[in-house]
Amino acid sequence: MTAGSTAVAFGGIGVGFSSKSYGNIIGANDRIRVAVIGSNGRGSGMAGTFAKQANTEVIYICDVEEKARQKGIDAVVKAGKDAPKGENDFRKALLNKDVDAVYIATPDHWHAPATIICCAAGKHVYVEKPLSHNPHEGEMAIAAARKYKRVVQMGSQRRSWKLLTEGINELKGGAIGKVHLAKCWYTNSRKSIGIGRETPIMRGLDYDLWQGPAPRMPYKDNLIHYNWHWFWHWGTGEALNNGTHEVDVARWGLGIDYPLRVNSTGGRYYFQDDWQTPDTQLITFDCPGATVLWEGRSCNQFKTEGLDRGVLFYGDKGVLLTGHDGYIIYNEDGKVLKDIKSNAVLEGRNTSSPGESLDSVHIANFLDSIRLSKVPNADVAVGFKSTLWVQLGNIAQRVGHTLNIDQSNGNIVSDPKAMELWGRKYQPGWEPTV
Repeated sequence: MTAGSTAVAFGGIGVGFSSKSYGNIIGANDRIRVAVIGSNGRGSGMAGTFAKQANTEVIYICDVEEKARQKGIDAVVKAGKDAPKGENDFRKALLNKDVDAVYIATPDHWHAPATIICCAAGKHVYVEKPLSHNPHEGEMAIAAARKYKRVVQMGSQRRSWKLLTEGINELKGGAIGKVHLAKCWYTNSRKSIGIGRETPIMRGLDYDLWQGPAPRMPYKDNLIHYNWHWFWHWGTGEALNNGTHEVDVARWGLGIDYPLRVNSTGGRYYFQDDWQTPDTQLITFDCPGATVLWEGRSCNQFKTEGLDRGVLFYGDKGVLLTGHDGYIIYNEDGKVLKDIKSNAVLEGRNTSSPGESLDSVHIANFLDSIRLSKVPNADVAVGFKSTLWVQLGNIAQRVGHTLNIDQSNGNIVSDPKAMELWGRKYQPGWEPTV
């Protein structure tokens, strides 16, 4: 590399760019060219939705598995656009100066490392929740976004939903008085993942690159594509897989950065298999003047308040129910005072998309933020805090005791055992740095 340039070496591939020219300057009316990273489920759906945005072009689909890569390409073509180029290793796509932004829908252990390397390569980033596999990676993602002056939006779509935002504003305006309790929940009826067998790696999969920064583990037949969520080595459990959304809404409504104390109870109760994270979990966040509860039921789909997922705010003058693109305000006696409904259909358990129109508004905010050089609705710092809350819940679960939290930065106070889970070990040569 020459003087005045920067390089990031990660897992054997260096990404280099000139510090004088990295990151295209994008005007208010300029076309934004996007690379999609991870296109099996959520990624393929979002590839098509990105392709439909005005003055936007998806030019790369990157995935470590051949069939998943083709799913992403097909989604863009189905959206009526030219087929993007397929690439196994997303780092090669970053070398193309025409790429302005990336969308990341990889497994959780890749979220922050990929965000960091994309920022360093001068690309703006839309990364799915959770922002990171562990809190330290989230801190590094913020540092990378700020260092390289990139727009980084986390996939907390609810931050861009019009009617939900209206409901949050009603809440903050005192519609139900002072809020002392917020309850969040997510339900599903997931089945057993069984006991995995070590088998030959599935055809068309680059398993080494799939593992990336995570220390190497043998390939098993019950891991890919979805079940990695339930292994601590790669995933973060239901709490971050889905709870991040509702906890973010609760934190948004209460206007709280960090909880005072965090406790978690639960376990893997329904099946005896390889699933490691809780299938039943109650996380309690003790906050200044209020309590926040998250209830996760991965294997019991009975709805709460008639909803498979949602958020309830309890105030001294009433209750507000939301989590979808709309809200209901009740008085103290349970009478409906206001019921604001959206035409958008929310499919709360759909792993590909809760609804294309609801995804589109968050993507549009990301693209507008790039063109107008403004902070997005779910900026990386916002995403870090909401991700951290549920990460703290998982840490409390794993160490088996309540965590005390520093209100200045969200760190765990005087607890070496818990702090061992603040970061993770990496495969040598794959350590992310900023």
